[in-house]
Amino acid sequence: MAKLSGFKKAAILMISLGTETSSKVMKLLPNDLIQKVSYEIANTDVVRPEEKTKVLDDFVNTAQARQYVLDGGIDYAKGVLKQALGPQKAKDVIDLLTQIQYRERPFNIARKADEQQLVNLLLDEHPQTIALVLCYIQPDKAAQVLSELPKELQVDVAERIGTISSTSPKIIRRIEKVMESKFSTLIENDSEKVGGVHTLVDILNSASRNTEKAILSDLEKKQPTLAGEVKASLFTFEDIISLEKTDVQKVLRDVSNDVLALSLKGANDDIKNFIYENLSNRAVDNLKEELEFMGPTRLSAVEEAQQQIVAVIRKLDEAGEIYIGRGEEDAVV
Repeated sequence: MAKLSGFKKAAILMISLGTETSSKVMKLLPNDLIQKVSYEIANTDVVRPEEKTKVLDDFVNTAQARQYVLDGGIDYAKGVLKQALGPQKAKDVIDLLTQIQYRERPFNIARKADEQQLVNLLLDEHPQTIALVLCYIQPDKAAQVLSELPKELQVDVAERIGTISSTSPKIIRRIEKVMESKFSTLIENDSEKVGGVHTLVDILNSASRNTEKAILSDLEKKQPTLAGEVKASLFTFEDIISLEKTDVQKVLRDVSNDVLALSLKGANDDIKNFIYENLSNRAVDNLKEELEFMGPTRLSAVEEAQQQIVAVIRKLDEAGEIYIGRGEEDAVV
């Protein structure tokens, strides 16, 4: 069997995993890798059983080798793999693992850490350090960490995330050593583009409504231009009236009546009327009746319901089933 390139192996792995799983994996890859792997997938008509078996075996061996490295270091991994796979196969796996580690994102340990551990670890760090770490971890985890920070620190960190353009690899390496003594990921010499408005929007999209509003409010005072750019890309519950009727109807089909009623508690008349216009007369009557008899409701519960609806909107938008306008860069033709 001919030697397969790395991208061909990745394509075969994606095909073997199936559409649902591979689509989730592909979303985590950088755009340039997505394009290259997608090209290989498109040009792979048939996957022979022996190719599939080899690629899956290599994947499992590499994953196990990585765990061995984390458990006991590179020498320990080599020893275990030699016994299990033989000297040459062990060397191939270690070489492949080393190549992968060279391309990994920094702060990989932070991506695996518990949110509260991260909060405790970052609380006494400089806001610029906190911002840099949050740029590299998952948006939902970054949102949780950001919401646990003191209010004045939240705004400072959010401002720095939104204004970061690039960071020297030397600085990243230095911070990694300080934050995690066992963390030894190597970074390429070129500057890595991190942070910026897009990253801040991703984080705020996953944050609680209260955290989102507080940060945007203070950003408007300190950096109105940055706040405007973020708000232009950040879809909120109030923006629901900007959706096309056909799109909002798709959204309402995926929202339960209880959540919808709770989200409208305290909403302005423009939003309520917009929702009513996209429901049947009977549904509107039921919704109004439920609102009338709902009684006093905690604001946090209302905001949680609104966030659930926004999550549905963003999910449908990402799937291409509806369209959220985001200014010139998202113009449709």
